[in-house]
Amino acid sequence: MRKKVGNTVKRFGARYGATLRKRLLEIEQQQKATYECPKCGVVAVKRKFIGVWSCGKCGYTFAGGAYTPYVSKK
Repeated sequence: MRKKVGNTVKRFGARYGATLRKRLLEIEQQQKATYECPKCGVVAVKRKFIGVWSCGKCGYTFAGGAYTPYVSKK
């Protein structure tokens, strides 16, 4: 039987506090998600490393935010 893929911050157990673990979970989910490519429009953009994003379909590589490809000003 396959092991369930669960919450990635469970590796910390009871350490660091609930608020920080929730914040980290939110960041990790944004970081691991796929996004729409600005060039071809396909949902295939994934994070290569900090601030660099690449489309798996057309190969377009561009600089973006550390956790999301598109940085919004608040």
